[in-house]
Amino acid sequence: MRPLVEFCVNNLTEDVLAIKKELEKDFELDVLEYGCLGSCGICAEQPFAMVDGEVIRAATGAELLERIYKLIDEKETYI
Repeated sequence: MRPLVEFCVNNLTEDVLAIKKELEKDFELDVLEYGCLGSCGICAEQPFAMVDGEVIRAATGAELLERIYKLIDEKETYI
């Protein structure tokens, strides 16, 4: 099963939108966008995404991308 990366439409700033588009090019991932992920407090404060249901947050879009791939790599080592 491919990792699922989810984004909140309200959190799609320019830098987060850029990493979402980059992740969509990775055919090893499923990338979805929702109207709300139910993490409004985080969403209002900083870039975030959910990877297989786990909230990932960062100060910048670039850092978020790094953390997403790091978590995916960590999860794959347990398969």
